[in-house]
Amino acid sequence: MSETEAKIEEKPAPVEEIQAESVAEETKYDVKAKGEPETKKEGPAKWGIAHIYSSYNNTIIHMTDLTGAETVALSSGGVHVNADRYESSPFAAMKAANTVIESAKTKGFTGFHIRVRAVGGVGSRVPGPGAQAAIRALARGGFKIGRIDDVTPIPHDTTRKKGGKRGRRV
Repeated sequence: MSETEAKIEEKPAPVEEIQAESVAEETKYDVKAKGEPETKKEGPAKWGIAHIYSSYNNTIIHMTDLTGAETVALSSGGVHVNADRYESSPFAAMKAANTVIESAKTKGFTGFHIRVRAVGGVGSRVPGPGAQAAIRALARGGFKIGRIDDVTPIPHDTTRKKGGKRGRRV
């Protein structure tokens, strides 16, 4: 066969192969449509601990790093309401949790563990009314939640109640 006959026998590539090559070239580059949201590249997760102290007088939310040594954010229910009787309310606890969330987000935290504490000892071992509202607000904040622990101090041999040997006389 001569060169001219070889050229004549060469057929052009089918249309499907040309389209497949052009699609493969387009997928090399990140091409996004206008309406498509940008996805964030997430680095390693930064975890912290949210300490919630809830009594019948106040709710305090203290966010720290994993060691517990560095304070990330701190807020209490009493900061967000005017009257003393509302300090332990679920509304005040929710406001305090939202303040802590905003501060933690700016510092780059992505998840946290929750440690709930009541008064304990000779006091109440049941967390106050703000504890559940604070946990819910933290959960809605967009963080990953690890463990939820109850760390109320409970004495094993009981401590002495106040009031003296004969108790409180009315």
